[in-house]
Amino acid sequence: MTNNQYPMTKPRIAGIDYGTSRIGVAITDRDQRIASPWDNYQRGGERADAEYFRALVASEDICLFVVGLPVHLSGQESEKSGEAREFGKWLNEVTGVKVDRFDERFSTQEADQILGAGQLSRRKRAERRDKLAAQIMLSAYLESDRSQREPMGLDDD
Repeated sequence: MTNNQYPMTKPRIAGIDYGTSRIGVAITDRDQRIASPWDNYQRGGERADAEYFRALVASEDICLFVVGLPVHLSGQESEKSGEAREFGKWLNEVTGVKVDRFDERFSTQEADQILGAGQLSRRKRAERRDKLAAQIMLSAYLESDRSQREPMGLDDD
């Protein structure tokens, strides 16, 4: 068989639940239809963070990052929104991968509800919360109308 007889696979999308000390990561399947929790990355400084995300792009064939943008119920941005925007810019710069931002205002609360129903210890819930929040946000992104998405290309400021 030649390589032409094998089906081409699509790259994946990674969802990011940004945090100053821990980042939740979710990844889609190759059809970019289903999001699954992937990792809770404990931040280790700019250099270690860059290495982690470059390795993620290479090992999982990531074509797009979706960074959750925390906003208030009113739709107004919070201080964390600005931090998430800056993180998205940085992520784009260090990986060369396009970054979209997406409203994630209820993802952590939904993750807490799901984990609370599971009769897990506080420690176990904390270990799973961020990657589950990333999955919830990425799933909403995949289901959303494209007009709700906020793309950030390589040349955005």
